Amino acid sequence: MSYQVNEKGYYGEFGGAFIPEMLYPNVKHLEQNYLKIIESESFQTEFVSLLKHYVGRPSPLYYSKRLSDKYGIRLYLKREDLNHTGSHKINNTIGQILMARHLGKKRIIAETGAGQHGVATATVCAREGLECIVFMGATDVARQMPNVEKMQMLGATVVPVQSGNKTLKDATNEAIRDWINHPDETHYIIGSVVGPHPYPDMVARFQSIISAEIKQQLLEQTGSPLPDSVIACVGGGSNAAGAFYHFLNEPNVKLIAVEADGKGLETGETAATMAAGRPGIIHGSLTLLMQTDDGQIVEPYSISAGLDYPGIGPLHSHLFKSQRALFIRATDDEALAAAFELTRMEGIIPALESAHALAALSKLSFKKDETVVINISGRGDKDMEAYRNHMKNIKNKEQENTQTKLSLNNEDVYTKGYTFPTDGTLVDFRKVTGLYIP
Repeated sequence: MSYQVNEKGYYGEFGGAFIPEMLYPNVKHLEQNYLKIIESESFQTEFVSLLKHYVGRPSPLYYSKRLSDKYGIRLYLKREDLNHTGSHKINNTIGQILMARHLGKKRIIAETGAGQHGVATATVCAREGLECIVFMGATDVARQMPNVEKMQMLGATVVPVQSGNKTLKDATNEAIRDWINHPDETHYIIGSVVGPHPYPDMVARFQSIISAEIKQQLLEQTGSPLPDSVIACVGGGSNAAGAFYHFLNEPNVKLIAVEADGKGLETGETAATMAAGRPGIIHGSLTLLMQTDDGQIVEPYSISAGLDYPGIGPLHSHLFKSQRALFIRATDDEALAAAFELTRMEGIIPALESAHALAALSKLSFKKDETVVINISGRGDKDMEAYRNHMKNIKNKEQENTQTKLSLNNEDVYTKGYTFPTDGTLVDFRKVTGLYIP
């Protein structure tokens, strides 16, 4: 079975380009030229050079001894959090800004959820001296303010989107509307393996550097280029696409994608597309998405802004339907627990998105000494408010439990074996035993 896009832009039954007529010339021109541009010697020379000298690649593949010992496996962490701008998103924006230059585009737009793609886009626009407009849901603006400030410092215009759930889906909607209104001078740097063909394939190609490096680094560290399992979080799915890419045709390598389950599938407050979705069209492609019986998109929920999306890339829908990849879910609480476990045991603070991938360690069974690679897609400085709130909630619960325990103990002491007089008689406490006076 093929896991690559076909000539019509489909992965199996998923994909395509369902776009407004106004965008057809742009998308068609990109489709006809993207492979020729990417495969040209001049593009590859500059792309590889920038990944090395500007982004800081290759990113390390770190052996996590303490977590390996805890789970009885050989665990390696692919450190995309150490890239320039703090996540894997820069791999794609470097490629797409070079693509925009080849296409003659002078105005760049992007959508962002957690802000990582927005920062990466603003970064490459600053380097190229191009106008940059980033659409971001107002909810995400409030919970990802450090990244908003970085984008503004880099010279980007950040547009808070007030429609819908005010998250990633709505930001993407507004970006597409802007693209329709400015089709000639604008290149839309889509941040994930979503959207109309050729975007899912193009973004996956730019992110495939992740799995290419994993193979080389594993060979150097273990003597084999193939792990037993590769684990990545998945919203739209760009980091997972990159981590899986060079293992797609390796049937002995298990591919495990972890979706955001929010407060749990049964509550309806979830972003687990594979569990709650069915085929439909979103943002220009046919894929699995969360929708009502009459086709209206269901608003997703996750503590993670980068996974708070009602659909998924068509590649991942194909991997799910063909059973090439295993898709599991992790709730907010499970992701938070996993984030703190990595932080306390290895001194690495992951992004909330990456924490969902880490949650797989406690949810799955592995063979002894199995080689497992987890993609740490981003760092957690953008999520410190969520982590602070989590620590505060834990502290408050501990205080409540302590107060409850003290209250019960004091009540026992006060009422055991002694009754205070009610007529005003003075009590000689020297003669009273077993009585606690706070």
